[in-house]
Amino acid sequence: MSHDNTSTGAPTAGSAIPRERRRTTRGLRPLPELTRDLVAQLKRLVSSELALFKAEMSAKAKAAGIGAGLLVGALVFVFFALCVLVTAAVLGFALIVPAWLAALIVAGILIVLAIIAALIGRASLKRGVPPIPDDLGSELRADAHALKGEQP
Repeated sequence: MSHDNTSTGAPTAGSAIPRERRRTTRGLRPLPELTRDLVAQLKRLVSSELALFKAEMSAKAKAAGIGAGLLVGALVFVFFALCVLVTAAVLGFALIVPAWLAALIVAGILIVLAIIAALIGRASLKRGVPPIPDDLGSELRADAHALKGEQP
């Protein structure tokens, strides 16, 4: 019986594994090797995803930095334009009243505007501080009761 009878699946000489079993395991790799490959592939996938994330974030951060710099430059020009407008207001009032009084009137108007803006900003900050949602405490208590199996 030195030959393999393909119709019966009888083992060949020197082969202890039945033909059916050899057919199902032929070309398959052992589980430890597959596990090592899986871990290696996952590591490569995660590292390539991280590299892609870093590259995208770097490009976005660069664009955001350029945009922020241009906005700061625009604000500088707006500041100078406002200074010119204030000077024009002083000169305009100086046609009606003495120059020193015109400067005081414009300064007073600017101070009133600054106080109004500060009060509105302060009220807005009070609504936003602390930055914790109002319903967070009640939601956390309800979650704790639910985890314990209690009714809130």
